Amino acid sequence: MKISEIEKLLEGRVVCCEHKMDLSFEIACASDLMSDVLTLSHDNVLLITGLNNVSTIRTAEMSDIHCVILARNKTANAEMLALAKELGIVIIECPYSVFRASGVLFQTGIKPIY
Repeated sequence: MKISEIEKLLEGRVVCCEHKMDLSFEIACASDLMSDVLTLSHDNVLLITGLNNVSTIRTAEMSDIHCVILARNKTANAEMLALAKELGIVIIECPYSVFRASGVLFQTGIKPIY
């Protein structure tokens, strides 16, 4: 599923790396525990989280995650945006809970990592 489709489904807003709207994902992980995210060994995973700090972007970088969905109306701060732009990581801000965002994506074909 493309970033542009994910943005619409989640009633979200891409706030970083808008030029990557054609990136496509098949697998998602939902977690606020970045230590759990660091254990992932899959490619092409998107991350759904409510944790909005620079550690989220650093974790995404180390886990080779190219899209972070910030749930629960969380917003990316300037430091997050600068680092995500530098690393080419898409950030989507979403009003849904982590649970609802996960459910919506699951219903439309995104597979869980486990």
